[in-house]
Amino acid sequence: MTQVPSPPRAALRHDRRRHDREIVALAVPAFGALVAEPLFVMVDSAIVGHLGTRELAGLGVAAALLTTAVSIFVFLAYATTAAVARRVGAGDLKAAIQQGMDGIWLALLIGAAVIAVTLPAAPWLVSAFGASDTAAPYAATYLRVSSLGIPAMLMVLAATGVLRGLQDTRTPLYVAVGGFTANAVLNVSLVYGAGLGIAGSAWGTVIAQYAMAAAYLVVVVRGARLHGASLRPDAAGVRASARAGVPLLVRTLSLRAVLLIATAVAARLSDVDIAAHQVVLSLWSLTAFALDAIAIAGQAIIGRYLGAGDTDGARQACRRMVLWGLLTGVVIGVLIVAARPLFIPLFTGDATVRAALLPALLVVAVTQPVAGIVFILDGVLMGAGDGVYLAGAMVVTLAVFAPVALAVPALGGGLTAVWWSMGLMMLVRLVTLAWRMRSGRWMVTGATR
Repeated sequence: MTQVPSPPRAALRHDRRRHDREIVALAVPAFGALVAEPLFVMVDSAIVGHLGTRELAGLGVAAALLTTAVSIFVFLAYATTAAVARRVGAGDLKAAIQQGMDGIWLALLIGAAVIAVTLPAAPWLVSAFGASDTAAPYAATYLRVSSLGIPAMLMVLAATGVLRGLQDTRTPLYVAVGGFTANAVLNVSLVYGAGLGIAGSAWGTVIAQYAMAAAYLVVVVRGARLHGASLRPDAAGVRASARAGVPLLVRTLSLRAVLLIATAVAARLSDVDIAAHQVVLSLWSLTAFALDAIAIAGQAIIGRYLGAGDTDGARQACRRMVLWGLLTGVVIGVLIVAARPLFIPLFTGDATVRAALLPALLVVAVTQPVAGIVFILDGVLMGAGDGVYLAGAMVVTLAVFAPVALAVPALGGGLTAVWWSMGLMMLVRLVTLAWRMRSGRWMVTGATR
């Protein structure tokens, strides 16, 4: 039997360096754009915080509702990235941009529907979310005004997906930095200069979001004209974007349910445990940005390879990104352990909270390498358009996680046990995603899946 000769080592090293350069070129700007997003809320909090405790409490409730609403529709970015990247790989830039335009139109339609629900329901929503009687009016005001910017927020998600699919993560970084700067200036001007109070903060954010959406539209429309793509909505294309997004919506809702269950269980333990949990969850979310940046690179790169019919290239890129995810997870875990004396005092001076926080934080550090692989495999399967499997795998993960986490108080466990259940959640995700990866069924080639 004739053996196929292995590629020379020099060729393998060249391929690895090529993949590394491509991953870094996409992941680093993506990380910057991801970090810029939560800064919007931080700026609003810093400015509104000087108005008073009631205003800041109202902002906290309204911002949580808005963040939840927008995060549910993050599939607008993920599904659009995969669909556009496939067409780029197939060499059809006109179809790629047309698909992106359909995603933007879908975002606009969803945004209009969300406004129609949020405006009249704002008082009920803030009350259901637990706002106090003194904070509720401010929360309702901020939510009503800010909801007017939801179409822009969702259009930004979809347009970001378009550019990522086109292998461009630098433009989203520039737009995010510009939007953050505009938001800060507008907030100060409207809250204090114009004397609009918390409403001024909301209006500043709305204006900044529409400015970001306009900047994206300029770039996308320019590309559409250059390649002859239509700017009009195509009903079939919009429906296709919606169909691709439904499984990712199920995945996102299942993941949000995991986080809500963990927070609810921590709240049932004690005030000290929920306070410590919020700190650990904030740090866990922060570490996710670094891992998610590599996953975003995976979405764009894998979609392009599969669109071009290059399964070998997709497989090699996947292996390289998994290694990146693993190493990044190890580095993050070590940094968490080494830097804990520096950042823990920034969050709390309460010795009891620190005592509850530290062991849970060590669990997060230990599980970071697993998280690194999970994020990458998640991004690879998204880039492959394997949304149906991702949805099913996340539902299975939720089904395993929920009873374990809910049993923690009954079994006498504390916050550390809650975070071990989060580690179990990541382990289940690793098993389901790795099994799919090894099966090779995700490698469906062509301009569409």
